[in-house]
Amino acid sequence: MSQERRDDRLHLPDLSITGFRGIKELSIERLGRVTLLAGKNSVGKTTVLDAIRVYAERGHTAVLSELLESRQEYAIATTENPRKDHHLHRKFVPDFVALFHGRDVSRCPRISIGPKSDTEQLRIEETLLDDEQASEIGQILPSFISRGYTQAFKVVFQDTEQLLPWVLPIQGSDVARTVERYSSSAYLYSYNFFVRASSPIGCQPLGPGLLSEKEIVRFWNAIALTDDEDRATQALRLILGSDLERVAVIRTDVSDVSSEKPDVEYIQRVVAKIRGQDRPVPLQSLGDGTLHLAGTALALANSRDGFLLIDEAENGIHHSVQPDFWRMVFKTAHTNNVQVIATTHSFDCVRGFAQAAVECEEVEGVLVRLERKDGEMWAVEYSERDLKIAAKQDIEVR
Repeated sequence: MSQERRDDRLHLPDLSITGFRGIKELSIERLGRVTLLAGKNSVGKTTVLDAIRVYAERGHTAVLSELLESRQEYAIATTENPRKDHHLHRKFVPDFVALFHGRDVSRCPRISIGPKSDTEQLRIEETLLDDEQASEIGQILPSFISRGYTQAFKVVFQDTEQLLPWVLPIQGSDVARTVERYSSSAYLYSYNFFVRASSPIGCQPLGPGLLSEKEIVRFWNAIALTDDEDRATQALRLILGSDLERVAVIRTDVSDVSSEKPDVEYIQRVVAKIRGQDRPVPLQSLGDGTLHLAGTALALANSRDGFLLIDEAENGIHHSVQPDFWRMVFKTAHTNNVQVIATTHSFDCVRGFAQAAVECEEVEGVLVRLERKDGEMWAVEYSERDLKIAAKQDIEVR
């Protein structure tokens, strides 16, 4: 690459998660440049990815809200419209309490995510407001301050701190009813109180669905005419073969030419030039496997010095292509200094990963199986010797 890496140390050499969503406690002793989390459905693999994303974003309210909204975990708030005779309007807002294990802050008062070193962990916990903080929040939520109903969550990372006001249930009352009762609560979710600013780590989530056309265009434009564009094209050839000649973003105007002053509108598409075909073919028409490969290659290219989190890495990729797919991931992650954490429940995916990990000796690959029983969760790491045996003898390690 033309851009030299400044620091190739892993952001997370190991991982500890406590009190986050369905994970009461989990410790993973070692993460690699590329880590594959295997395990049965509903064991908690996606939750681990969510936790890493929260850590990378330093617990910013936007990522917390996005995670909750994507799973439709809402509370109900009532807003008052003074322009319409104080007409009340009900709306859904993210239910931040659902981030805590068991959805019960009284039993699980703290979330911690990060490396096993306590000083490097991100914490989200219930906190009391001092007079200055209460006064500042009181300017926006005077009814809560006067009634004593406002509490807060504190997001702490190293020497940074963020306060997130929240209306907690009172003496066991239901959260939704508490939020619904007091109209000002609707504004709690869009207002942050930063004591200091913290620096997030770039983090790109990918899957289990496919990238949209808009995302593909944005990613491709970001790497156009670079070595990363060549790597993305090579990744597509894993499925399309040597018949793939070129890939490009094209723009098509869709203005209404019949108007005297037409509005300038256009659409952008990523298209491929296939040998033997006169017209370029839209990438979206080449199948899910092609889109998944392209999406992974583009996401790797756009995740330099950060994280790439791939949920259900096997989606759409034929078993015969899995080793090549993982070789591409290993090499690009190494070149772009990306730490990749992926999930799967496919043995073909695990086998392809094991083969690539054995062959790409310069890149550390770690396979971890997650287990759960009676509410407890633990991680089983496979050694390099285990990976070699699995790759050669097709031993089941999911």
